[in-house]
Amino acid sequence: MSQQSFRELGVSSHVVDALAARSLLEPFAIQAAVLPDALAGLDVLAKSPTGSGKTLAFGIPIVERTGPDDRRPGALVLVPTRELARQVAADLVAIAPKALSVVAVHGGVPLPAQAKRARSAHILVATPGRLQDLLDRGLVDLGAVRILVLDEADRMLDMGFKPQVDRIVRRLARNRQTMFFSATLDGEVRELARRYTSNPVSVEASLPTERESGEITHSFVPVTHDTKIETLVEHLRGASGRTLVFVRTKRGADQLVRKLARHEIDAVSMHGDLSQPRRQRALDRFERERNGVLVATDVAARGLDIEHVAQVINYDPPAEHKEYVHRTGRTGRAGKSGTAVTFVLPDQQAETGRVAIHLGHREQFEGSGLRPARPRLVYSGRRRSRSKW
Repeated sequence: MSQQSFRELGVSSHVVDALAARSLLEPFAIQAAVLPDALAGLDVLAKSPTGSGKTLAFGIPIVERTGPDDRRPGALVLVPTRELARQVAADLVAIAPKALSVVAVHGGVPLPAQAKRARSAHILVATPGRLQDLLDRGLVDLGAVRILVLDEADRMLDMGFKPQVDRIVRRLARNRQTMFFSATLDGEVRELARRYTSNPVSVEASLPTERESGEITHSFVPVTHDTKIETLVEHLRGASGRTLVFVRTKRGADQLVRKLARHEIDAVSMHGDLSQPRRQRALDRFERERNGVLVATDVAARGLDIEHVAQVINYDPPAEHKEYVHRTGRTGRAGKSGTAVTFVLPDQQAETGRVAIHLGHREQFEGSGLRPARPRLVYSGRRRSRSKW
């Protein structure tokens, strides 16, 4: 059975035409699964990985169910980072009628002017911290919000936004529509979803299809402290396309940019200490350059949706598998292939090996001459047995 088109799923002609103008002719799996119920006004609980097309899965229903004459703001999307707020807002503007106004609310910009725009917006896309600030000052009223979306809910919890999210949700009407999107739906995330939604339709997005996501080649490179920067330089000089380099700390991002400059490689950094204008300039510059290099921390890169990232390099390997998936998901999008490279110091083999094996990359890890940690010996009385991973 062939997949339904956007029009067959109930999307209006205006939005279908706006999608076609962006070369979006067929819905992704998450969109096809969510749209019928979301357009009908039902609550939705969706497990959706990064890059699955979830923004339009909730963006289309918001645009379709919000009218220009409705009280404002009528729809609210909560996201974990300012970059994601700007990107989601831009995606909504691209499909919304001109009569609907969309405003991104986040830190790093003057408060009074932002509050004025927020009050008159039909749709708010906001980070919890800045929105809570506006609410505490009485600068925004959420009494008319009929649609709430929590995007990347697991990230918001990881970043400590649960208290602000709770306070914001308590200000909203109970008879609203709530759409909850998260890469994981266990533990605290599931409890949060249970409290915020009412009889939700549960959807789990499968991994992106070949049409939706290109193939990512994973590799692990053994390095030492003495060879690490030279190895990075070699990878960057041999790259054909944009490269996103991940480090663990803000200081490390700035230091690495300076080291690369000494090797005549022009790179820009992105981390939480940069002002919003500087962060945006870094992004703009990275996107302008065909072989641009962006050095970022995990927090700064959350929610980034940059087109045509040819390779992701984990200069500092991630400590756990969720971060690995998040980082490497920045490449291999929209049917394009990508490369994910992880540098591994001798004392990082055990930790990185566990991540690699958990994600099914044992062959690539061991094929580079690396060895994961040996299973621990567990004493069981008369004999010792090997524990499993």
